[in-house]
Amino acid sequence: MLFYDRTDAGRRLAKLLKRRIQGPCIVLAIPRGGVVVGYEVAKELGCPLDVVISRKVGAPAQPELAVGAVAEDGVVFVDEEIAGLVGVSRDYVERRAREELREVRRRAEEYRGGREMPDLSGKTVILVDDGLATGLTMMAAVHMARNKGAEKVVVAVPVSPPETVAKLRRHADEVICLETPTNFYAIGQFYERFDQLTDEETNSILRKSREV
Repeated sequence: MLFYDRTDAGRRLAKLLKRRIQGPCIVLAIPRGGVVVGYEVAKELGCPLDVVISRKVGAPAQPELAVGAVAEDGVVFVDEEIAGLVGVSRDYVERRAREELREVRRRAEEYRGGREMPDLSGKTVILVDDGLATGLTMMAAVHMARNKGAEKVVVAVPVSPPETVAKLRRHADEVICLETPTNFYAIGQFYERFDQLTDEETNSILRKSREV
């Protein structure tokens, strides 16, 4: 195991980011697990923590295989390579993305309690998750942050396959990843404890971050 739990991973990631990030910043974490990691990062950097909601679009008859993703502002990212391999069009991905967008916005309401997404203009935006597999939901978040005026977009995660990191580096300004194992099957294999969080637990962490 590389990490004991998400808190351990977040603290290790935060120490590295502390040396790399300068100026005003904000941490946007992908719920649910990314919020635990993001809390530790935001606490170390002394910057606000919020969420960014994105959701994958699955292939026909293979819903677990992502061909694209959509972020809460409606930005759709299409993985042209995977879409081509399974024979789906951009129109298919965009149509399904509009359907997924309803759930994305429901979750944004759940985690923000009606608050607007914070202003990202002129800030370094640090997008955090507990790990990446294909990275498509993170890709949609990167493009949304750019559309919202972020000055710099940094992806920060504890673990990811090297090919996903390479792909994200073509879109984000910087990708910071502690471990890039080649024998990657699932994010949970690199944690000793990888319990699933509830919405209540996630909201509790977000409330705690606003009280600091």
